[in-house]
Amino acid sequence: MSETQLVVSGIAKPDAYRSLKEQFDAVCEGIDDPIALMSTMACILHYGFGHLWTGFYRRSGPTKLVVGPYQGTLGCMEIEFGRGVCGTAAANKKTVIVPDVRLFPGHIACDARSLSEIVVPVFDHHGDVMAVLDIDSDATDTFDDEDKRQLEQWVARFAQPPKRG
Repeated sequence: MSETQLVVSGIAKPDAYRSLKEQFDAVCEGIDDPIALMSTMACILHYGFGHLWTGFYRRSGPTKLVVGPYQGTLGCMEIEFGRGVCGTAAANKKTVIVPDVRLFPGHIACDARSLSEIVVPVFDHHGDVMAVLDIDSDATDTFDDEDKRQLEQWVARFAQPPKRG
């Protein structure tokens, strides 16, 4: 199967997310493996919007996140719950938008070019945090409530109970 990556820069956010979601749903039809879904989601969002870093940190144990599928430069290998933006989102089970990471106390700089960030908790079908979706931009004030709403809808896919075959 040969897919063309959509680029949505310059398109209104709701339309951009809708176009990318249609592509994601088409590519992932019939797929329920969480790693494959995370990998594809990171790729489509990353290249579609041209972000600096897009990926997942997966839960490993009760209070640790480990880098998962991502696009971009090297990510931090491990992040404790409560540390940095990712750890804060995981611990509080809430999306965190940071307009300027230089003003976020305890920000973990995996890439010094990162200036703004959004981190969305990913819940499994039991309602537990299984990962966080982390997206970094090289510009300040990149993310807003529209990104929050859209990305929370995207990751809601992981909260669906596994299909019985």
